[in-house]
Amino acid sequence: MANIKSAKKRILVSQKRADRNKAIRSSVKTAIKKVDAAVAANDKAAANEALLKAVSTIDKAARKGIYHKNNAARKVSRLTTAVNKLA
Repeated sequence: MANIKSAKKRILVSQKRADRNKAIRSSVKTAIKKVDAAVAANDKAAANEALLKAVSTIDKAARKGIYHKNNAARKVSRLTTAVNKLA
């Protein structure tokens, strides 16, 4: 355990940021799963609605630096392609 005051603060701050990042990553995964479920159910309307929310969530995470912009773009691209393949 740290003895220096600044080191103790860094531990607290890094823990708080890690928790926030974990929550945002979890929300992104949930949004992606909702799109995948709608695609698996072959429900075009629900898939489009879920896609809009997922893209928004992914873009927010990328703006906050939780995902690299290319990683976020790749996720969005894959989801969009999956939804567009629905008849």
